Amino acid sequence: ETAELFRSFKPDLRLLAETSGKNAIIVTPHAYLDLAANDIAYSAFGHAGQKCSASSIVILVGSVAKSRRFRRQLMDAVSSLKVAHPTDPTAQMGPMINPPEGKLLAGLTTLERGEKWLMKPEQLDDSGKLWSPGVIEHVRPGARSHMVEYFGPVLAIMTAPNLKAAIALQNSVDYGLTAGIHSLNSQEITDWLARVQAGNAYVNRGITGAIVQRQPFGGWKKSAVGPGAKAGGPNYLFGLTDWVAEENGALEPVETIEMNALLAQAAMAELTDGELASLLRSAQSDIAALRHYFSGMRDETGLEAEWNYLRYFRSDCTIRIQSDATAYETWRVLITATALGGVSVSARELPAKLVGLLTRNGIETRLESDESWLESVRSRPRRVRVVGNLPEITADSPLASVDVAIYDGPVTESGIIEGLPFFKEQAVSVTTHRLETPQGTSKQ
Repeated sequence: ETAELFRSFKPDLRLLAETSGKNAIIVTPHAYLDLAANDIAYSAFGHAGQKCSASSIVILVGSVAKSRRFRRQLMDAVSSLKVAHPTDPTAQMGPMINPPEGKLLAGLTTLERGEKWLMKPEQLDDSGKLWSPGVIEHVRPGARSHMVEYFGPVLAIMTAPNLKAAIALQNSVDYGLTAGIHSLNSQEITDWLARVQAGNAYVNRGITGAIVQRQPFGGWKKSAVGPGAKAGGPNYLFGLTDWVAEENGALEPVETIEMNALLAQAAMAELTDGELASLLRSAQSDIAALRHYFSGMRDETGLEAEWNYLRYFRSDCTIRIQSDATAYETWRVLITATALGGVSVSARELPAKLVGLLTRNGIETRLESDESWLESVRSRPRRVRVVGNLPEITADSPLASVDVAIYDGPVTESGIIEGLPFFKEQAVSVTTHRLETPQGTSKQ
């Protein structure tokens, strides 16, 4: 809602934002339950839950769902928090910034069908800002406490028969900022990391308190707005400045049939020798970026007590070639599409022979007007790499939607700059605590 408010001031505002989170921690029967209870309490009620990364859901799997011991541990961890104003040096949880109203007040005071207070929140003073933590159990899938971000001290307990069902509950919200799992079973951790939909994924630790470089911060889905990148990560500055095209020094060989066929057809287009040489360097840079930058995982910190690595997943980004795009700009983005594969390209017109080549290379090509393209963006908001001038962005334009991210900077030879729109970043943090690293788990 805040991002939409900002965009309403100026429909074509360049807005880069980390917004909301509805974040869950999964606890499996293989978890160290005492540590899980502590991490959940800290993640849910630090700063009175007023953190976008705060855990507002815990999903108990299998036998943990029926564990009285775990509930006692959780209640003890939460109830032992000292709630007071910051004038009290012993305070562990402070007040809310304002007396609760709207959805937060509803979350603190009302239950839905079948729900029960495990710990009922209470207003503690006349300011209206200081409340004790609230914990709700028997929360059903799709309930308000499952889907709505309260941004306050309310924790929902959900249950799942198995890990697969728990991950489905965790991923079913509109947001994808932080997520956690507590388990000492390496297969469970591997399965979770393969499927969790969040920009920051935490294993056997709390899900708040990201540190620059160690856990670059930023989310997926509605947790991110605009063409930005993770704060504190290696790509953060790419979206905050403009770039001037210069020659890159990538030396990767161009070996695929698809890329060589595209470059051969470019050689027959109306391009200068300098532009053709630039396209070859661009192809080499794209290939180098895919092989050495966007593949694998990196742990820049090298800590023993905690593994922290950054990895990349393909995004939903498509390409739009406007009618006033230059021939060089068109060929440059088509090289990126060919290097990546599986990219959808929209243009008002392209030579039939080129469309045929792109189709054979597995690239979906749609020839359509601005109006038709804009309608497709309205029906399926997504990231779009645009070359050429954008249509006017008015309040009712789909390009004004905060669910659409437009990358319309000038093309460069850099495979990293051109490739970033097509990848989502995920920071993974794994605590290797005193109970030993989960058997078989590794950075690889």
